Amino acid sequence: MSRATRTGSHRTEGTLRRLALGLFAALSIGMALPATAADVPPLVTVTWLNSHLRDPGLVVLDTRYGAGDAGAAAFAAAHIPGSVHSDYDKGGWRVARDGVPFMVPTLAELERLIGDLGIDETSHVVVVPAGETVLDFGAAARVYWTLKYAGVKKLSILDGGFAAWTAAGLPVERGVKRPSPAIFTATIDPSLAIDAAGVEQITKAGGATLVDARPASFFLGKQKAPAAAAYGRLPGAVNVDSGAFFDAQTKKLKPQAELVKAAAAIPEGPAVSYCNTGHWAATDWFVLQELLGRKDVRLFPGSMVEWSSNASRPVESSRTKWDDLKKTLGLGT
Repeated sequence: MSRATRTGSHRTEGTLRRLALGLFAALSIGMALPATAADVPPLVTVTWLNSHLRDPGLVVLDTRYGAGDAGAAAFAAAHIPGSVHSDYDKGGWRVARDGVPFMVPTLAELERLIGDLGIDETSHVVVVPAGETVLDFGAAARVYWTLKYAGVKKLSILDGGFAAWTAAGLPVERGVKRPSPAIFTATIDPSLAIDAAGVEQITKAGGATLVDARPASFFLGKQKAPAAAAYGRLPGAVNVDSGAFFDAQTKKLKPQAELVKAAAAIPEGPAVSYCNTGHWAATDWFVLQELLGRKDVRLFPGSMVEWSSNASRPVESSRTKWDDLKKTLGLGT
């Protein structure tokens, strides 16, 4: 082989080697890129989360709560590795405003709350409930809704929550490590929420189905939340208890076909989900919009507590004088 031939051969091999290295680097970079919003499933399994735990931009947000410091204590005792904690009740996800509790935080409050958890506009947040009841799933759904309302695009809830993680025998961490704060700039999505004035318009002129996510006793007016000023429901509402979407045995949301069946009472078209404080209602909203694809469903975050704070707003009720007498005698609510 001539010297020229050998030189040409070496050059060809060098070129191929550089191309191969370049392709490998490109693939590596591609694999390291964070998921886009379209790639992110709204409900993820523990297997999915375990395999994505080291994804760039992932924030695992534990929302466990309880009496006193129960949520913080449970988190300190054991949590998913690398996760951060924000108590649903005490972390600032719902605030009092104009004398009405459980309202959505202001823009500035949202930016501080979310940024202090190390979340920015590019983060993929996986919200982790306790995984015990429909109530703690509802808390996770309300946090998810709040993050989406504030402009976080990539969001998921861990199906089965922390209980499913430990049941799978996956590793946990102990102690508390403060997250590194991020600069978060909120971009409010008004299509996700409706206020009391908007609901008043619906009660007068229609245009959307009002979906009451509470147990039937609240819907019928046999029972009321302590912070609500009246027994009953929004006029014309239909009742789809958030518990209808939740399997109390598996402590997870029901399979897709059962979710569809449970939602069958809600006519097609625009809908508004509400409850007492926007907690139970967040589960209905999450199932309808995020899992069943009904993008015309909004949450009324203030719900019956805000609605009943103004006595001029109409309320329907099936409560009887006998119900009132039982309450007087200490035999009912």
